Amino acid sequence: MTKILRILNRTLINHELTNILMRQNLRSMINLPNHCYSSESSDVKIKKSTLYRQLYSKIMTCGPLSVAEYMKEILTHPYVGYYMNKDVFGLKGDFITSPEISQLFGEILAVWIINEWIKISKDPFQLVELGPGKGTMIQDILRVFKKLTFINKISVHLVEISPALSTIQAQNLCTYIEENNPADCKTQTQKNSIGHYKKGITEDGVEVYWYYSVTDIPKKFSVFLAHEFFDALPIHKFQKTDQGWSEVLVDVIPGIEEEKFRYVLSKGSSLAAQVYISENESRDHVEISPQSLVITDYISSFLVECGGFALIIDYGHIGDKTDTFRAFRKHQLYDPLLNPGSADLTADVDFSLIQKIAQKDNRIISFGPISQKIFLKNLGIDVRLEIILKNSTDVEKEHILSGYHMIMDTDKMGERFKVLALFPYILSKYMDTWFVNGFKQGNNDQN
Repeated sequence: MTKILRILNRTLINHELTNILMRQNLRSMINLPNHCYSSESSDVKIKKSTLYRQLYSKIMTCGPLSVAEYMKEILTHPYVGYYMNKDVFGLKGDFITSPEISQLFGEILAVWIINEWIKISKDPFQLVELGPGKGTMIQDILRVFKKLTFINKISVHLVEISPALSTIQAQNLCTYIEENNPADCKTQTQKNSIGHYKKGITEDGVEVYWYYSVTDIPKKFSVFLAHEFFDALPIHKFQKTDQGWSEVLVDVIPGIEEEKFRYVLSKGSSLAAQVYISENESRDHVEISPQSLVITDYISSFLVECGGFALIIDYGHIGDKTDTFRAFRKHQLYDPLLNPGSADLTADVDFSLIQKIAQKDNRIISFGPISQKIFLKNLGIDVRLEIILKNSTDVEKEHILSGYHMIMDTDKMGERFKVLALFPYILSKYMDTWFVNGFKQGNNDQN
């Protein structure tokens, strides 16, 4: 690991300086009234947004929505969904991610990927990112692969449902793009796959593919990256009452002109509560993301069948938090039930559930979760930082250090973000000797 990092430091000393001004640093409730229905005049509805009116009509027709349904409609509605038609990242958006803050993040992840890959394979592999944002992290990773002469060993596979974001990713990553009809481009390795909907080539000849679902990824040795992906997947919310577990639902508010909904409780235990709540659950409020569990299950089976490993980085907990559902608008906390579609909706990731699903039937061995701060320090981010600062002006140093502290400090992203790695269980004895770098707490992990 240290040898790879030394080579990286010699070849990428000045890259931070050319990009640092483009990387700005930022990223930076529950009231449960009785269930009721209401009506709203057509004059009021005309004044309100399309998404609000659609949600309102759906609730009036079918009854209150689960928080999962509410999130799904707001974030991924094909025409008016939050992610579907605009760039939501950066200073002009509602939140910013670690790769946008500092290229140190993507560079260190690239070194980690190379280090773990060469332990178990010399063959080319697929680099798969779920929810790749603007493509910034992949850009940083590809740059390191090029400098370390591994660029011919990878192809890039992006799981992205947003037309707007896939366009931005293509512009940032590729010099050539072709659109495909997924029905006409089935992969040869997956009979049931609908294939990629877009393909591009980077200036270094790396092939980049876009897919609507992780299940469309070709079945080959792959490295999966999920950075701030699971936090955006829909959740069900459950509240313990004297009568048992009720589900928290989203309902209309009678007689107001503001675009706002309210929380209500289901009458009695919902079917979802019966399915997802464990009998020995000690908390009185629980959030469950079924889609996260399904995706984790699929990736775990994929790794067992095809080989590879996965890295999940997100803000989350180990099954001890309760109400974490919230919204961000212009980098500030925002009421998730107000003006639907105008803010990002998110919830902390339950890493304990992801581990439980992944480790089912002894198919996966996991490492972590540990804090982002410990993980990056163990991988030598401070060494890389020192090299960059030596070749920076005072103004550049200020920006570099600002980004570093944002992704590393305990009161910022350093502690809130957790890191979890998944490997096929068949490698467990091998990993006893060649421990996965980054996950030994309290050391510099110089293996």
